[in-house]
Amino acid sequence: MSKNSRPEAGLQSPLLAAETERLCMDDMLKKYCGEFGRWQLRHFVLTSMALALEAFHTMVVIFADREPAWRCVGGGGDCDTCGMDAGTWEWVEGKGSSTVAEFGLICGDKYKVGLVQALFFAGCMIGAGVFGHLSDSRLGRKGSLVIVCILNAIFGCLTALSPTYPVYAALRLLTGFSTGGVGLCAFVLATEPIGPTRRGAAGMSTFYFFSGGIAALTGIAYIFPSWRALYIATSVPSILFLVLVLPFVTESPRWHLVRADVGSAMRTMRSIARSNGQDLPETALLALDEETGQHKCTSTKEAAIITGSLVDVVRTPLTRVRLFLAVAINFFCSVVYYGLSLNVVNLGTNLHLNVFLNAVAEMPAFLLTALLLDTFGRKPLSIGTQWSSSAFCLAGGMMKAYGAWKTVRMVCGILGIFGMAGTYNLLFIYTVELFPTVVRNAALGCATQAAQMGAILAPFVVVMGERVPFLVFGVCGLAGGTLAFLLPETLNRPLYDTMAGMEEGEAQLAARSCGDLEVTGSNPAIRKPDHPPRDSRP
Repeated sequence: MSKNSRPEAGLQSPLLAAETERLCMDDMLKKYCGEFGRWQLRHFVLTSMALALEAFHTMVVIFADREPAWRCVGGGGDCDTCGMDAGTWEWVEGKGSSTVAEFGLICGDKYKVGLVQALFFAGCMIGAGVFGHLSDSRLGRKGSLVIVCILNAIFGCLTALSPTYPVYAALRLLTGFSTGGVGLCAFVLATEPIGPTRRGAAGMSTFYFFSGGIAALTGIAYIFPSWRALYIATSVPSILFLVLVLPFVTESPRWHLVRADVGSAMRTMRSIARSNGQDLPETALLALDEETGQHKCTSTKEAAIITGSLVDVVRTPLTRVRLFLAVAINFFCSVVYYGLSLNVVNLGTNLHLNVFLNAVAEMPAFLLTALLLDTFGRKPLSIGTQWSSSAFCLAGGMMKAYGAWKTVRMVCGILGIFGMAGTYNLLFIYTVELFPTVVRNAALGCATQAAQMGAILAPFVVVMGERVPFLVFGVCGLAGGTLAFLLPETLNRPLYDTMAGMEEGEAQLAARSCGDLEVTGSNPAIRKPDHPPRDSRP
């Protein structure tokens, strides 16, 4: 049989057409290819390495923009740099140790350090929206990831050559623009080829790579104490990732499917099945989850290329509410997560050790959330982690900052960031499952933009005083957990491909749930299907 005569080529005989088994992607993964086998593991690890690069470019300012030690010239006693003439004091490690020393960001210009960080996250906010749309449309997930890695390498190396503060700030803005697309493109590309029952745990595991990147950054910063050398050292890995890793990463079959390229999607699915030691029949054909009157999926070859944008998300009532909730919850979570993270520098110990311990402390939160994800579901876990973080923050805001209470308050901060780190991890997989393929990256990009706005706001909350930041973080956590009550549960639910498929599937699920409750009183969210997957999709 020639290649053009295969079922996916659309030129089959009536007999073959009758024997064709049309399956949506989740059904094909579960029935024939394997939900998380050797192929998905390899693809997941390679793609998730990009999150370590994101950590490099995001957290490098902790070391590059630090305020180094200084001393009075001539062995004087106590002195104040803001009240002394130039030449009467000097930086212990020299001007090249950080941007603060290089550009004189002290005294009245101290605010410029925070401004650079705000500009970076502003760039992330813009980049997340731009590359979220491009990865859903023209460029695809892999194509967008290639572009942002190239831009990160270029902007990162140029940052090391900054002659003045304005140039440095502008290049950090551009680096933020490209970095904003790294996380969402890598996350979606890594998780889309994974089956529904394994997708949650896999998605949660991507953040180990981000925390691992932060931990590795401490070692890089220790080896390269100069801020210019540090920017070069954290940009070179992006080039290595482009050359050594991305050639072995495959474009998402879901993106091929919604672009009406069923041939490429089927080739990827056959590769998955073959690598996992499974057998995918020649008669099996991928289809979108839009259903016909006979409750069967619609073949991609019988439909035009289907695309979507944020306009479609806002126009549809179902996704409009979900987008609003996802944006608000991501904003509140980001304020708490980044705000509590900034308190690490106030411990007064070694900066490298502080950052390393902070990164390591987040990992148990990721593990615990991943273990409980498929037991309690996305919604209860999202509410619980945010409210637990809120409780510790509110408790910390009511305590004094001296004596034994100081230690207790520090513990409250650690437990607060522990809970919010789990939430921050969970929200990515939750947001992915709330929207169909045609708008998934656009919606995730919008939620990421909201998170960047929270990151911009967090430093301003920290400078409010001793108690106020804890109280603000507590209120934000409480608000985020309350809004999560309005989100639907997505545990063991399919990843829809189109807006129409999602609307019809959700409507059928709601109707079936009402019938089940009337007859059996059972929980429809966890009811097992009574028919083969292709006939029982909600």
